[in-house]
Amino acid sequence: MKNKVSSGFEIVQDLIKLRWVPEILKSIDLGNHRYSDILKSIPYMSHTELNRKLFILMDRQVIHKQVENQGTQYMLLDFGKDLIHIFYHLEELEDKYVQNF
Repeated sequence: MKNKVSSGFEIVQDLIKLRWVPEILKSIDLGNHRYSDILKSIPYMSHTELNRKLFILMDRQVIHKQVENQGTQYMLLDFGKDLIHIFYHLEELEDKYVQNF
């Protein structure tokens, strides 16, 4: 039986290793809630790839697709907020330690 730490790490690692996921979540966190805004904020990402990743993120309950009169918006769920916290912490570690290598 796996312990909670290794199971939690595997869940996070499966999402972190997917190309574009950190960028998508960071874009949403920065206020880009509409599909077109997310796509514009991430250079070189295709429509097809964004659609694939949004589906994966919704399926894993990281984000929520909210349809309103003003259009569709993507919002971070609690799991997404926790992941974005990890991503920001990794950036801080990079700023603090990578320059020394």
